[in-house]
Amino acid sequence: MFVGITNNPRDYAWGSSSAIADLLGTEPSGGPEAELWLGAHAGSPSRILDPATVGGAETLADWIAAEPATALGALHAGFREGDAPYLPFLLKVLAAASPLSLQAHPTIERARRGFAREDEAGVPADAPHRNYRDALHKPELIYALSDRFDALCGFRDVEEVRAVIAALAERDEATDGARRDLFDRVLGALAAGEGADGDGLREVFEWLSAGGDDVAALVERVIGAARDVAADGRFERELGVVALLAEAYPGDPGIVTSLLLNFVTLRRGEALYLPAGNIHAYLEGLGVELMAASDNVLRGGLTPKHVDVAELLEVLEFTPLPVPYLAPETPAPGVEVFRPDVPDFLLVRVALDDATGTAAVPLDGPAIAICTAGEIAVTGAVSQTSIERGQSVYVTPDEGRLSFSGRGELFLATVGDAPARTITG
Repeated sequence: MFVGITNNPRDYAWGSSSAIADLLGTEPSGGPEAELWLGAHAGSPSRILDPATVGGAETLADWIAAEPATALGALHAGFREGDAPYLPFLLKVLAAASPLSLQAHPTIERARRGFAREDEAGVPADAPHRNYRDALHKPELIYALSDRFDALCGFRDVEEVRAVIAALAERDEATDGARRDLFDRVLGALAAGEGADGDGLREVFEWLSAGGDDVAALVERVIGAARDVAADGRFERELGVVALLAEAYPGDPGIVTSLLLNFVTLRRGEALYLPAGNIHAYLEGLGVELMAASDNVLRGGLTPKHVDVAELLEVLEFTPLPVPYLAPETPAPGVEVFRPDVPDFLLVRVALDDATGTAAVPLDGPAIAICTAGEIAVTGAVSQTSIERGQSVYVTPDEGRLSFSGRGELFLATVGDAPARTITG
């Protein structure tokens, strides 16, 4: 069964006013359009275009609650939040015109404990200071649709961090000859905690996150020194991020924190996978984002929202790691499969032209498809449909193997591999 769905983009302040509309051929709202949500998450469930086809349910969440066996198939017994069946993934089109907050997400075990703890403490579900909105984890992947998608992700090699901090200290000392001790404090912590476990990075991150007069002074000196270092061509990428963040979040400690992290520019077609504990921030660009259907975000800066440093420190993975690119499998011409190591989701990109002809993808659970270019016909075991640019459909698992034909580009979100498929909240 193919069920047409739609939604309105979320109007977060960091969103682009035109990128989503330009991609999908829709009329821009006139305000920021940050994220188009396609799924059943309570925060913004997709609307069903023709409720009569699903017994009158107006949203995908309502239909899943009313008819889980039809909407989710056999998975309705395996994916549950509390006593309720749920769709385990959320597909988004994300358009960042300015930086998002530094953030990380918990493991499912920690999410369960944190959610229960805050419930027992009587913290309201919608309280601004609540850390855990549900008992689920939130791994995610991002696929770049724009020619350039910039992000910070994970802690970088300590020697690289020391090199850029030392360059800033040198330039700051040369221009002002003052407060070298602030830079020395960071360099000393990195040297003392040098090792694969990231102890030095943890110490610096914790100090920066705590704020205070010394941290505020260091932020200002880093911003000033960065202009001088950038002028001589060194560390151009890192210092470009400092300038970007300083404009978006003046005085925020996250400006200095960014120097501890990997900076990556994705080109169109490249993807990142961000598991639990990976600190990250999207800076600018348009992409398809796919994640577990959770709203658990622990922020670490670059935001006016609640920051719980103690809880974040328990969640973060401080071990330096390379940029977490996710390479696709290519089972057939025109088909790419991005398969992370979780059962909640995987992403399929189908790109067809006269040379590729048709393509087929096995379906082992519910799915959501969005067409981003052209028009693609989709045929399953039970029915068929045609999806044009800007249109989206929900696919029930009884369609089984899907065949695609036409010319265009389509993204399909579905569940991960069956053997690992037991996630409950």
